[in-house]
Amino acid sequence: MEKKELWINLREEDLTSETKTLISSLPSDEPYLGLNLCKYQGTWYYYNFLQGILNVQRGLQPQDTDIIIASFPKSGTLWIKALTVTLFQRSENPSSGDDHPLLSNNPHDLVPILEMHLYRDTHKPDLTKISSSSQRVFSTHMPFHTLQEALKYSPCKVVYICRDAKDCMVSRWRFICRCLNKEEDRNILESMFESFCSGVALFGPFWDHILSYWKASLENPKHVLFMKYDDMKTDPHAQLKKLAEFLGCPISEKEEKNGCVDEILEMCSLSKLRSLEVNMTGESVNGIDNKNHFRKGIVGDWKNYLTPEMGNKMDMIMEEKLKDSGLKF
Repeated sequence: MEKKELWINLREEDLTSETKTLISSLPSDEPYLGLNLCKYQGTWYYYNFLQGILNVQRGLQPQDTDIIIASFPKSGTLWIKALTVTLFQRSENPSSGDDHPLLSNNPHDLVPILEMHLYRDTHKPDLTKISSSSQRVFSTHMPFHTLQEALKYSPCKVVYICRDAKDCMVSRWRFICRCLNKEEDRNILESMFESFCSGVALFGPFWDHILSYWKASLENPKHVLFMKYDDMKTDPHAQLKKLAEFLGCPISEKEEKNGCVDEILEMCSLSKLRSLEVNMTGESVNGIDNKNHFRKGIVGDWKNYLTPEMGNKMDMIMEEKLKDSGLKF
């Protein structure tokens, strides 16, 4: 199997003629690993992810009750997916029950990515399985302005999870190394660092991505919830209740008194999910080994991999890019 087909199925021969024509007119780059990127609506994508986005914009017919979980890759997406599923399922499938969906499904399978899974090859995917559930939940890595165009101004709710840039980039690097069966390849890290800092990175620039959702959350807080991974790690109880309130399924005083919050957090903890048989074997819908989706999830772990100079450079870039936005990390 060719390198660019590993773990993300980037087969350019699957692209439609329409997508190829569009790509030929867009800025392009090849920042690392020989994987081609093109820039569409201000954001960098792999070619077939762009095809998925075009299909989403053309074919998605959102329901008013849909939930979209949005994030930059490796920002705590899997965790927020697990929490969201469990919040909606708690009356039918309590966290202590044997039938909980997380016991037999990877969170990415329960909450598929619009542009990378459902719509990558078609603008009319089969959503019957999702549509038959009590609550449709999707996810995306698109920035808000691109997602908003796809939603056609639907009132459905969007939950955005963000993470410190340094931890996010290191998590992405370790993820790629695991998928390629490489052990902490510093050459890849240094290439990713330069790419990240220049803004030429998958779904980047990072700062534009988070700012798009930050501004949307300020303009329409009932429609867009902006959450920070660090806050979730610091005070998971308060953040879970905040998420439940936004989703329209608040945790009652009785539920909290009976230990509902603790049960959900335990069920969705990375240590619990990592230990499940379904996440130790098999592949998720995008062809990635389930085990590769799980790592430490520790805040500040970047210090074990980036030099102080690299960390300072990223901090300075973020400080400059977020200046006057009111958003701080």
